[in-house]
Amino acid sequence: MNNSRFTTFIIALGAIAAVLAAVPYPVFDLARFFAPKELAVNTAALLLAVAGLRKASTLKLDATDLFLAVYLLFSALSALLAGDTWISATALALTFSGAVIYWSARSAAEHGARDAIIKAIAFAAVIGAVTSLAQAYGLDSPFFSEHRVPGGTMANRNFVAHMSAICAPTLVLAALRARGPFGVLCGAAGMAVLADALVLSRSRAAWLGLALGTAVMLYGLWRVRARQSDGKTPLRLTALTAAALLGVTSALFVPNTLEWRSDSPYLDTASGIVNYHSGSGHGRLVQYTRTARMTAAHPFFGVGPGNWMFFYPKYIKGFDPSINYATGLTMNPWPSSDWLAIISERGIPAILALLAALAGLFFAAIKSARKEQDSLLCQNGIVLSATIITACAVACFDPVLLLPASSLAVWAAAGALAPERRHSEIHLSVGWRALCLAAVLIAGAAGVLRNCGQVTAMAVYSGARTMSNVKLAAKLDPGNVRIRTRLAIMRANH
Repeated sequence: MNNSRFTTFIIALGAIAAVLAAVPYPVFDLARFFAPKELAVNTAALLLAVAGLRKASTLKLDATDLFLAVYLLFSALSALLAGDTWISATALALTFSGAVIYWSARSAAEHGARDAIIKAIAFAAVIGAVTSLAQAYGLDSPFFSEHRVPGGTMANRNFVAHMSAICAPTLVLAALRARGPFGVLCGAAGMAVLADALVLSRSRAAWLGLALGTAVMLYGLWRVRARQSDGKTPLRLTALTAAALLGVTSALFVPNTLEWRSDSPYLDTASGIVNYHSGSGHGRLVQYTRTARMTAAHPFFGVGPGNWMFFYPKYIKGFDPSINYATGLTMNPWPSSDWLAIISERGIPAILALLAALAGLFFAAIKSARKEQDSLLCQNGIVLSATIITACAVACFDPVLLLPASSLAVWAAAGALAPERRHSEIHLSVGWRALCLAAVLIAGAAGVLRNCGQVTAMAVYSGARTMSNVKLAAKLDPGNVRIRTRLAIMRANH
């Protein structure tokens, strides 16, 4: 198996595992989904990094790579200065894994694996949507989310919708590139599934992101229509549109087990998509304002990756819907926005570097779509720009790059579709390659072991009957707030 095939296989396996991985310990709510998903993504990144460095003689770097490296550097420095280093290490590992997946996908795409990676990402998104629909239409499983139904194995209906919206452009591209009618039929079926799941999710962030991404795609395809090499593209787009409408119709009229409080839930969600005067929209504004205060107090390195939930309560005056007043911590471990999470946890330089990297990719994609005469390269640029717009829009209202499945999808798609750019080459001597490989092995193995400890701790804690069991769980996962709290209570009552 050559390196590009190995990379494609690992990305595909990691994407599917990141969508499906969960453990049946409901007391841990979100953690029982994210720890195994992070394990899948971090393991995939470790394998890709080792495979890439093992025979690498040169490193190709462009402006996007340098900005991404600066983002990683400030994230690492922020983690070193953080209050809770265990949680920071967990968040930092996922960030580095995303970068590794981006670089690996980009290298593999340059060696002919672009279409295979795109198909793998789209397939993983469809699988995630299938689990959501299975729950919506009555299937029960201990591996499905019990809250924010229908989340399926993705923990939350919003996260399913985010993944579906972000991966919709790649599914369109996979269908356009299909070699025959069967591939187009599979793409159409996948589009129907994504559309059904998106409607049932009632996720305003996903709907808005999808609308923007779709607008970019349609405009781009219209602009380059004269450069299409055959007449199949319009027919295939028509088939995909019909499939999406079928999915929407199914969501609206096929009976399901969802118990919405409103008589017209989907219309209510659509009409309130930009409502910030009440409900979750108003709650986001409150949260954004108070998170901005946190950022102003820690502008350069932030409070540490993953540490927002510990610092946010200090900036509250009066009632705040983000807080669980029974525990004194936030309801969710991150704010309702990637950008606010990154700027408050990692500092202003980190978010500027990340935005510069994404902007570089976006404008390079736009340039490729406008200038390239090859219809395939035009399509790559259009789909990449649509994917970035969708992901960035969703990230304004919910976490995307902070979550394992959606992070893998965004970075893998960005790497696979990134156009050729001017780059510099750094030659690696045998000694430097060995040093880099050793550092990757140590850091990557630490991240994987950390995730294994989290999953094992949940199993031990769920069956714990004595203080010794809880102590063991705390040793396996020192960063778990629930376990630490219970152990402290047991010690106080002992």
